[in-house]
Amino acid sequence: MTWSEMQPLLEQASWETLIMVGWSTVIAVAAGLPLGVLLVLTDKGGLLQNVVVNKVIGQVVNIGRSMPFIILMVALMSFTRWITGTTIGSEAAIVPLAIGGIPFFARLVETAVREVDGGLVEAVQSMGGNTWTIVRKVLVPEALPSLIAGTTTTIIALIGYSAMAGTVGGGGLGDLAVRYGYQRFETGMMWITVAILAVVISLIQFAGDYAARTLHRRGSRSSAAPRLRLLKAEEPAAADVSKVA
Repeated sequence: MTWSEMQPLLEQASWETLIMVGWSTVIAVAAGLPLGVLLVLTDKGGLLQNVVVNKVIGQVVNIGRSMPFIILMVALMSFTRWITGTTIGSEAAIVPLAIGGIPFFARLVETAVREVDGGLVEAVQSMGGNTWTIVRKVLVPEALPSLIAGTTTTIIALIGYSAMAGTVGGGGLGDLAVRYGYQRFETGMMWITVAILAVVISLIQFAGDYAARTLHRRGSRSSAAPRLRLLKAEEPAAADVSKVA
């Protein structure tokens, strides 16, 4: 194939991959973040300790993580058809990609949140901060650099999943590589697809690492004491408003 023949195919496939990975990442982060935080809160010694709930959520996450993506796509075909009306194409691939990404990201969130200094949590508790305040003001902000790194890892994993989705008609660069590079023996198309994926993954990794390092440096410069004073100052203000009401 000539470059003029490859170019429109590569542009279309790249756009499909971008849509698949973009939407599945949004869904995975939106669902995986609270799930990961809940795993920490309900664990033994957590703020919302509940062994039964923790075990159930943990088991569901473990099952989702242990299932190979190809098998997951096949297992979810009926659900995917119910959601999108089809089982092929980039829109259909978003469903298994998102479901596969949720438990993956949830475990990364759990690891990141567990790294937060317990002393800071206890300090906020001693000032009367409730669970929601601790999550919103302490756990998530303190874990943000690790959460950014986890999001980067999730995006890269979903790019790999999207390439596998091409083997069963999921669209995108993986589908292009299978149809032309493998089935039609167009090795040029195959290597160009590999190069595009390598460049995209490298750029995403660089951007994610840079963002995580920047947030980490900012967090290191700002000590815990000023944040605690800010939290303490907000509580009397809220109390004054309630008295006026």
